[in-house]
Amino acid sequence: MVDTVAARVGAGSGGPGQPVGRPLPLWGALVAAVASGVALLAAFPPYGLWWLAPVGVALLAVAVHRRRLRGGAGLGLVTGLVFFAPLLSWTNLHTGSLPWVLLSVLQAAYLAVLGAAGAWVSPLVDRARWSWPVVTGLLWVAQEALRDRTPFGGFPWGRLAFSQGDSPMLRLAALGGAPLVTFTVALVGGCLVTAGWRSWRRPAGDAGQPAVGRLRRYRPVAGFVAGAVGLTLVGLLVPVAAGAPGGGRSVTVAIVQGNVPRMGLDFNAQRRAVLNNHVDATVALAQRVAAGQQQRPDLVVWPENSSDVDPLRDAQAAARISAAADAIGVPILVGAVLTGPGAGQVRNVGLLWQPGTGPDQEQLYVKRHPVPFAEYVPFRDLARMVSKEVDRVRADFVAGERPGVVRAGGAVLGDVICFEIAYDEVVRDTVTGGAQLLVVQTNNATFDSAEALQQMAMVRLRAVEHGRSSLMASTVGVSGFVSPDGRVSGATEFNTPAVVIDEMQLRDGRTVATRVGLWPEIVLVVAALVVLGVAARGRRRSGSGSRGDDSQAAVAAEAGEQ
Repeated sequence: MVDTVAARVGAGSGGPGQPVGRPLPLWGALVAAVASGVALLAAFPPYGLWWLAPVGVALLAVAVHRRRLRGGAGLGLVTGLVFFAPLLSWTNLHTGSLPWVLLSVLQAAYLAVLGAAGAWVSPLVDRARWSWPVVTGLLWVAQEALRDRTPFGGFPWGRLAFSQGDSPMLRLAALGGAPLVTFTVALVGGCLVTAGWRSWRRPAGDAGQPAVGRLRRYRPVAGFVAGAVGLTLVGLLVPVAAGAPGGGRSVTVAIVQGNVPRMGLDFNAQRRAVLNNHVDATVALAQRVAAGQQQRPDLVVWPENSSDVDPLRDAQAAARISAAADAIGVPILVGAVLTGPGAGQVRNVGLLWQPGTGPDQEQLYVKRHPVPFAEYVPFRDLARMVSKEVDRVRADFVAGERPGVVRAGGAVLGDVICFEIAYDEVVRDTVTGGAQLLVVQTNNATFDSAEALQQMAMVRLRAVEHGRSSLMASTVGVSGFVSPDGRVSGATEFNTPAVVIDEMQLRDGRTVATRVGLWPEIVLVVAALVVLGVAARGRRRSGSGSRGDDSQAAVAAEAGEQ
């Protein structure tokens, strides 16, 4: 064994063979970084190969291990660009390439930070190889926590948790929300890289050892592979739909997907036609109910932007919506754009419209998280210097202040609008405010089916996280219902009119995730900061400077593997 270690030290100091304590060759690291981005992309809808998400995590960890910080950052950026550019390609369909490029580069920059962090902790995981899975999981959660909040309130698209719609790990959302699912996915990826990162060169004298002795070297590999499998399946032990049933009560809900005359940004110029589409579809539903062909719903949900004509100021729009509500005889949750409160300001709202009486402004939800540069423009004069496309946003949307708790049709709704489904606290606030089912009003007319499917995956996670029946109502699709265990039913086709109806169970209880709120994420982020601090202390002691490798620690670790 002494001879073996000495031979490795010689190799590490430039002797023959691959040096111990060194990163992958640059070409191999680049291949791993690109493959990581491809694997992460394929894990998300529309591809849905959820099991590739841990593989993507493992490949990035392989690429950045023992590299200098700038090398780790560069490789993380490569992974981020390969991942985010195609994932967010729907953002360039009608606004040109510049917004898409800027958003993709910004999101990729967070993976560059993650790559640098992975390189930074390399000496730590070399000293304690068993810690690599946990460290990997913590760093991913910390990266997502930062990306979900910065800048301008963040952009949580592409969280690992949102790729797990068909995975057993989705059930973990009931215990710790999206952060726990992300942590587990990355933990599995950490197990894979720990199992795979080994020196497979036969040690001196190994040929004379018994087969049992030679196989002993493979025990850690088997252990980490078993750990990856076990962590993937552990979610099956988590009960879902843990919220207490609301006295066995249910409501029948109709989603009206009215469609738009033409896809793209000019759907706004057709706003009366879009409103008429939703009115006509609702009236047609009422006729089927009157003919006994369809059960009368307790509530009708229209999507975001179903009335971009302010029905509180436009008498013709109000009359059309009232005609639909009176025909069906039940409340309609209308996605509307309201003028004001100030000059040059508008509000994106869910407005309850009652049959016979019209708008119930006591049951009005104003979107709390408008999208920067899409619904409002920060630093407009400066942004105009980058792209005049910002002037498409003529009026800034004003953020609401109250959670979307709406009482309608015998149920308490948790209403969120469009991209708000990606934000943990926006959704949770509706449930803690009393919501018995979740409603997502969205408009996908400016995107494509991939974006809609990615959004539906978020609805699936939220349904499990809070133990609530959920639905997504879109102008053009995909619309549908989601049960508290994450299963989708009644999903509509994209870019087509449709009306779907389902009976939705009401629930009043709270899952563990709803109760603990942000605490799992806080604990995991604090633990990640501690890990980074411990790694910094170790690097100062070893004098490793900005290098991502610690040769002596790596030699000892890999010698121990043998």
